[in-house]
Amino acid sequence: MNDNHQGGSGRAQPQAGFGGYGRGTRSARAHALGWVAVALALCLVVGSLAAYLKFRSVWDSITRIDVTGLGQQPPKFTSATNILVIGSDSRAGPNRKFGAGISGQRSDTIMILHILPARRGVVVLSIPRDSVVPILSCQPEDGTPGQVARPGIEQINATFAYGGPGCLWKTVEQTTQLHLDHFIELNFTGFEQVIDDVGGVSICLPFPIDDPLSKLRLSQGVHHVMGAEALAFWRARYIGEGSDLQRIRRDQYLMASVLQGIKQKDLLGSPARLLKVITDAARSMTTDSGLTLAGMITIVDSLRGLPPGAVQFIELPTVEYGPNPNWVTWPASDTALFSAIAHDRGIRSVHTTAARRPDAPAPAPAVDGVTVRVLSGSGVTGIAGQAAADLTSRGVRISGTGDAAAFSYETSVIQYPSPAEQRAAAAVRTMLGGGQLQLDPALAAGTLQVIIGAEFTVGRKAAAAGTAVPAAQTAAAAAPPASPPSLAETYGGITGSTNVCNDGAAFAGPRGGS
Repeated sequence: MNDNHQGGSGRAQPQAGFGGYGRGTRSARAHALGWVAVALALCLVVGSLAAYLKFRSVWDSITRIDVTGLGQQPPKFTSATNILVIGSDSRAGPNRKFGAGISGQRSDTIMILHILPARRGVVVLSIPRDSVVPILSCQPEDGTPGQVARPGIEQINATFAYGGPGCLWKTVEQTTQLHLDHFIELNFTGFEQVIDDVGGVSICLPFPIDDPLSKLRLSQGVHHVMGAEALAFWRARYIGEGSDLQRIRRDQYLMASVLQGIKQKDLLGSPARLLKVITDAARSMTTDSGLTLAGMITIVDSLRGLPPGAVQFIELPTVEYGPNPNWVTWPASDTALFSAIAHDRGIRSVHTTAARRPDAPAPAPAVDGVTVRVLSGSGVTGIAGQAAADLTSRGVRISGTGDAAAFSYETSVIQYPSPAEQRAAAAVRTMLGGGQLQLDPALAAGTLQVIIGAEFTVGRKAAAAGTAVPAAQTAAAAAPPASPPSLAETYGGITGSTNVCNDGAAFAGPRGGS
């Protein structure tokens, strides 16, 4: 039995995961991005319903908690609003049907909803539920026992289990240095009901799935599912790689589909449907007492008319926590992501997102649906990162960078797992200006591995030495720089307008559809 705290605190780790069964083979990530859809749907509808007298009683039905003991909050650098979205797996009340014997609650979904004002954009940052965080002092609230500060670490979903939403808020603020304004907590039942209320959601499966644990049984292809099946979809863990690391990627596509459906069905145009959505959401919702009706309407005004493509979904990069492979920790490089969000960098407005400079390279359709890992095969410092940045600017989704097993590569090598990815590999070779294609069945489906050879740096070395540089390279150097990549592009996320059938990499792995 694992201790919940590193260093022998002796406090038992919460066992139940979101979905009611054990963790996957790798460290579990925050999942159930379905809560994003609920939160966004809530924000979208409140403004239209505020004029209805009935809405006042619905608004008053939301449970509110007086969050105290936050201490000194990080500074705010912009006028954006940050909302901590918590998905609770409590089996209390109507949620008994998901496992009446499971006590307590855990924050299996933890996200920061970063909303720019004036309909400029949204970033949804998902925090892995098995992240290790410091143990802070928190007062009891919402039926939780609270906790005493002590040396060591704990799993972040235990922070919520023992200290409640206020403790989770305090911990997220102190570890990310992002100023939080409010929190919204939702549960299983609320998700099911809201998906039903918005008319269901379309999902795309690259193969049939028969998962007895989540009870998801669907054939290959596109399906339009209602609440119960949508819930089963994001609960499905033991497919593909069989981990929560991959499930969060699938749920990103689910949420993109929800946003697209809300837009296509003109949900805001039907007061009756809006009232149904907000009524069902309110029954399953808890917020901080500081989130007033006026504050919610301000949020709505920022989201009104925002197209799905202006919403970015990002997973917080993590690495395995050495003492416990079921946990993850945040590398120091994550501070750059937190700073970018805090200062609204890399969050393009909808107006600039739609426009592309005429001299900027367009993303190649051939690379849709694959992820690329870039390795240095020459030993040149930073070369893998430079190549990854080049590919990212062309629409390629990068899964990571590093060093190859040897630094003896003269020519770049683009490895692909099967003929299905050969076209994407060829497109990447073109982007790199050359290289060898190499079939490697050991790679997971939907993934490529690029090993950057020494010749990739020839042009840079020639320029540094003052030797002649080809005209094409001179013209490229003289061209104005492309607009900086968005956070989704930089960190391998997606936007709300992504084609939901480009999700092959989110299902790739040895487990197939079962």
